[in-house]
Amino acid sequence: MPEFRLIQISDTHLARRYQSLTDNFHRVSEYIDAKRPDLVVNSGDLAFNGPTSRDDLEFAKTLHAALPVPCRALPGNHDIGDNPTAVGPAPSQPVTEQTRQAYVAAFGEDRWRFEAAGWRFVGLNSLVMNTALASEAEQFDWLASQLASAGGKPVALFLHKPLFLNAPDDPELAATSIRYVPMPARSRLIKMLGAVDLRLVASGHVHQRRDFTHAHVRHIWAPSAGFVISDARQEVIGIKEVGMVEYRFQPDSFEVLHVRAPGQVDVDADSLLKK
Repeated sequence: MPEFRLIQISDTHLARRYQSLTDNFHRVSEYIDAKRPDLVVNSGDLAFNGPTSRDDLEFAKTLHAALPVPCRALPGNHDIGDNPTAVGPAPSQPVTEQTRQAYVAAFGEDRWRFEAAGWRFVGLNSLVMNTALASEAEQFDWLASQLASAGGKPVALFLHKPLFLNAPDDPELAATSIRYVPMPARSRLIKMLGAVDLRLVASGHVHQRRDFTHAHVRHIWAPSAGFVISDARQEVIGIKEVGMVEYRFQPDSFEVLHVRAPGQVDVDADSLLKK
């Protein structure tokens, strides 16, 4: 395959009770139908509140199953719960093995690997990191084997939470610790990734579009496909807009296009919380 085309969507937050988010997803689906990429990846928060509402997971599953091209997904904190951090408060909905299994039952494996256009693509469950759940150790062991067999291929990593804000050794702050892969799991993950030709880290979670390069690795934060968060609730880091990301991978190179579907609306999170 000389070229592999992928569209990343993220943070769709689907639930039957929020029609505006469903409408945005339909606009995204129409765009995907027109572009016909080889694959769609949803990098997490498919459902609005999966840990407490199985119906949200089932609704999100139904809409993703209707996409016109194959789709792979990864869990977000609104799908399975959040991971603890060293400095922040305990999550109100901590990830558990039960919530992880509910996600797997709906969407399939919470980690994956495939190859296309001379690349190795790896998807990780960032929410089990730093939890001491058995699935965290199992994932790290699995990742070690996937990286060891990469055979020099460039690697593209997908996960829900960004690795860091600007650099791997960014300090964890109580106010923002849940935004990134927590320490010490972050350090372990970055050390493992240092053994391969990592070119891309694609994430979501922050509901802001961002694109920067650190140490020859390009970091892409996909915006939410569903809604934006007001400046009063969240500081501005990147661009606050709904949309998605298109990629074209070729052997030893890739291109990125930041897009939004015609008709997508910048739904404000405050309008959802009032309902």
